[in-house]
Amino acid sequence: MASLERRLGLFSVVTISISSMIGSGIFVLPGIGFDITGSSLYLAFILSAICILPAAMSKAELATAMPTSGGTYVYLERTFGPLVGTVSGLGLFLSILLKAAFSLVGIKAYFSILSAFDPTYTALSFLTAIVAINLLGVGKVSSFLTIILFITMVGLGFLCLFAIPDWSWENAMPDLSHGMAGLASATALVFVSFAGVTKIAAIAEEVKNPERNLPKGILLSLFLVTIIYCSVSLILAGVYENSEIAGELRPIYKLAFDIGGPTIGGIFAAIATLTMVNTSNAGILAGSRFPFAMSRDHLLPKMIGKLHPRFLTPIMSILLSGIIVAIILVALDVTKIAKLASAFMIMMYIMVNLAVIVLRETRTQWYRPKYKSPLYPILQIFGILSGSILLMAMGELALFAILSIAIPGILLYLGYSKRRTTRKGVIAIRGKRNDLIQTYPSEAGSFCTFDIKGDAQVVVGLFGQERSPEMLIEMGIAITEHTNIEVARIIELPEQTDLHDFVEEPAEMKSLKRRIKAMAEEKKESIKFDQVPSHDISQSVYEISQGVHCKWLLIEWSGKTRASFTFHSPLGWLKSHLLCNLVTFRDSGVRYIRKIMVYINSDHNDKLILETADHLAQVFKADITLVSYMDEKFSQQKKDYESEFLEKLGKDIKAPVKARVISGHDKLSSITYETINYDLLIHGSAKHTLFNSFFGTFEDKITAKASCSVLSVHSAINKD
Repeated sequence: MASLERRLGLFSVVTISISSMIGSGIFVLPGIGFDITGSSLYLAFILSAICILPAAMSKAELATAMPTSGGTYVYLERTFGPLVGTVSGLGLFLSILLKAAFSLVGIKAYFSILSAFDPTYTALSFLTAIVAINLLGVGKVSSFLTIILFITMVGLGFLCLFAIPDWSWENAMPDLSHGMAGLASATALVFVSFAGVTKIAAIAEEVKNPERNLPKGILLSLFLVTIIYCSVSLILAGVYENSEIAGELRPIYKLAFDIGGPTIGGIFAAIATLTMVNTSNAGILAGSRFPFAMSRDHLLPKMIGKLHPRFLTPIMSILLSGIIVAIILVALDVTKIAKLASAFMIMMYIMVNLAVIVLRETRTQWYRPKYKSPLYPILQIFGILSGSILLMAMGELALFAILSIAIPGILLYLGYSKRRTTRKGVIAIRGKRNDLIQTYPSEAGSFCTFDIKGDAQVVVGLFGQERSPEMLIEMGIAITEHTNIEVARIIELPEQTDLHDFVEEPAEMKSLKRRIKAMAEEKKESIKFDQVPSHDISQSVYEISQGVHCKWLLIEWSGKTRASFTFHSPLGWLKSHLLCNLVTFRDSGVRYIRKIMVYINSDHNDKLILETADHLAQVFKADITLVSYMDEKFSQQKKDYESEFLEKLGKDIKAPVKARVISGHDKLSSITYETINYDLLIHGSAKHTLFNSFFGTFEDKITAKASCSVLSVHSAINKD
């Protein structure tokens, strides 16, 4: 597949982001904001930027993991599936068109300074011209407006400087004329002014060093634009009484006129008009691509995705966008347009933050972002909560926005899209797909059906991030010597990638196959290796274990390595469904196993744990120590009784065995400290529960903190 040239540096990233934001947010929005919260508007801009920051960082991460055209729609559709994709696609489509309509309202206000033509007809005329430009495929010829952007920023800077003599701190003091509710409402309103901050993520394929330039560019542009918005609103607040500026749709013209007279006012009216033409054009251009992309994904009728044979533009999608913007212009007032645009943006940003959490916590194999958002998941949770608070502050309008997108989106999906797509999204496919074990390419390059009928005692599942695949396979050999072993390297592909498209065998796979073949010859073991493209790792592993009638499934698992909760444990579904014993191995780099610690917790795994430990001890010529824990507050008599119990368990073990009862005030730290004396820890694995899925099991934490390698054993479920 051809890739786009990475030619955009940090300066280009910042320029594109800022040019996507500077427009109606600075030329129109301040007057509306003053009407809602008074001179504290600059605080609303700061709070809004803080609330946007988590989504900006999340989107930078998503963009480096999925550097493809489509942006937010693609991220949400891949994560949550076509139903959410349909709803979010419509939401993104409308939010961008509402911003375009908001810019046209600004054009209507400012162009009236330059012409006596009817303002509404003026806006519709500009809209018609913009739609025509997009239909002809020359929507990007207006690159000269980057110069206008530069002139705008320099002009605003000088305007603020010349306004300082008339500036009064008394006026600028944040009076919160409508209380905290007014400030919250204004914070939600000005969200629309930051709509372009993450636009660069949609063209991440063209950014040099995206893992560095994307987050830096987004942060820098957000910082600079916030300074511009705050500076201008602070100047306006200090120059005018709130009653003079509140509700004014041409605040910059008013300031320029009062400072420099009609000529300067006219110049700024012209600059504002040209700047907002650019914003409107970008809105139609970007907005029309959402129905086009949804049509290609079979979520909308094919006709919407058809390209014009001559101009190669999505003509129906562009016309649809133009018609919707025209209806918005005629039917809604400026405040409702701004609020609805902000409400849709807030909803999408909440979903973007949630998408990062889902993709990380499901440990989706193909999700490998080059940049990872800092302070995860605190930043994302803050973004979700702050966005939800802002939506509540907007009141009934936010509810209307949600319902106006959710209901049509759900009806469209159920009535049209559902029958035309089989995708489910990352969040819905874990262990729920039955069509995943299909074909993979042979060495000759032809497709071969994966043979799941051959028997094997042990299946070793490899997912690509093992510390040492060879050590995991050696452990599989040790568990049951001289039997057939199936090594399955499972490659998880996004649902949008057809499994049959996986034709070329990666170099890493060829190397792994060569090393496994050499291992089989040296150890004289029967090891079969297969690579399996899949959309669902859990289901694939299950199907393989079923197909080869194995007794053991062995995979690498490092336990729970952080204190935060997790939404998905990759082992949970397998524990509830596997008909074979599940063994997870954490490789700590130990290559010679001479001392084995067996932690006894008196659960359903004890028998299998003892059998496994005894067998491995004989294979590795190792000693076994049976260990249990008792709180230090227990009497010595109870500890002696526990020691006798362990010695009784050890009577049937053939390898050298000892018993040891450890005690302390903290169970986890006491057990993990004991592991410094051993090469391998063997313990049981707790049953799958909803609580364990969220917070991890105690055994997970032992696995993560142990000083030696760890083998966790889970008995097969009762087949009856």
